[in-house]
Amino acid sequence: MAKIVILYKLLTDNEYEIMTEKEKMLGGELYDAASDSELLSELYACRDKIYELNRLHPRDTDARDTLLRSLIGHMGRGVTILSPFLCDYGTQISIGDDTYINFNLTVLDEAPVTIGSHVFIGPGCSLLTAVHPLDAQERNKGIEKALPITIGDNVWLGGNVTVLPGVTIGEGSVIGAGSVVTRSVPPHTICAGNPARILRWL
Repeated sequence: MAKIVILYKLLTDNEYEIMTEKEKMLGGELYDAASDSELLSELYACRDKIYELNRLHPRDTDARDTLLRSLIGHMGRGVTILSPFLCDYGTQISIGDDTYINFNLTVLDEAPVTIGSHVFIGPGCSLLTAVHPLDAQERNKGIEKALPITIGDNVWLGGNVTVLPGVTIGEGSVIGAGSVVTRSVPPHTICAGNPARILRWL
């Protein structure tokens, strides 16, 4: 097995403790995503819930809400998430009040994904926190890191928008359909394209 760089963190008593792969992931460091038993266990627990969620009858709203709240780290009042919905852990996702998420949202929540209140997310969107090494040999070792995504209040993502790692979309902004958001977006702007660019201010 490829040698993994071991990271250390300094404790208050000046002793060192080896970080777990989950701690590295949550800290934005390179971590072994392919073979760590703790992370794999959490991934499969999430997939079990996703499997159940996406097979519920759409009119079974109480069961959907209960299952979503057991899956999502924080989910505010009046949130709608239509199936199919996919995520990796669920626990890293926070959603504010009165947010509407249309069909086929994919969230790779290896890092925190924060979605504000009164957000509209169109069908087929992807929020991707995972960052893989550009070097193929490193990438094939299963090593990666993750950077958080933040979507402010009152944002509208058009259909098939992709938001990349480390991006913040400011409050009240609108992202045009099919855009790939590679950099953070200021509040109250309309952005579109690949890569997304500011078209005008709101």
